[in-house]
Amino acid sequence: MAYILPNLSPTLIQPKDKSSSATTLPPPSSVSTSTASAPTKLEQLPLLGVVQVNRISGAQDKKNDQRNDFYVNLGLAVRTLREDLPLIFTKDLNYDIYRDDITFRDPLNTFTGIENYKTIFWALRFHGRILFRDISLEVLRVWQPSENMILIRWNLRGIPRVPWEAKGQFQGTSRYKLDRNGKIYEHKVDNLAFNFPQSLKPAASVLDLVVACPATPNPTFMWGPVDARSNSWVEFYRAVTESLDRENLVISQDCLAACS
Repeated sequence: MAYILPNLSPTLIQPKDKSSSATTLPPPSSVSTSTASAPTKLEQLPLLGVVQVNRISGAQDKKNDQRNDFYVNLGLAVRTLREDLPLIFTKDLNYDIYRDDITFRDPLNTFTGIENYKTIFWALRFHGRILFRDISLEVLRVWQPSENMILIRWNLRGIPRVPWEAKGQFQGTSRYKLDRNGKIYEHKVDNLAFNFPQSLKPAASVLDLVVACPATPNPTFMWGPVDARSNSWVEFYRAVTESLDRENLVISQDCLAACS
């Protein structure tokens, strides 16, 4: 034994390093970092739910804001019409409650556009002062048959300037249609009922009293030749429609001049 030990190689006597044979493991920090940077599907689900809830709530808020704007503009339209209509022969309207593409309809005519609409009420004021010593409109009733419609029943009275004509009056209904923003896009006049000093048959609309002659666009009353006592009313209607025709003619000529 004394002979063998000194001759043994130092490498045989030295114990093996356990760390050299063990499997090298990655540092804990790298494992935790890679795990934290890649969230699982379960962790993503709550985030998607929050995004969807935010989108739904945003769309609901937008819808609520639009409905609020509608009711605000609706109230403004009702209040403005109550104030403007009794004064249509003395002052201009507030056109903020109307759309630019508003359409005006009566039993004989249809006009589109805010400029034509303004011309109608300008012609009512201008020719009303010329043909009548006194003319006025009274609002009898305002109501809403549906959310997007305003109905106004009114009575128009007038005393012609010529001495041989008697005072006359007639009633009608204005129907105002509103879009989803609460702006008026259509004004329709119907259910006219005349009350002149002459006995007339009952009429459901203006077509029962006024018709367009086949040879001329000028209206005449159905009882025959135009009676002198109602002539101012016929001239009044004719003057308003002719004002619109002249306005459209001037606009057409300006467009042709600009294009040439």
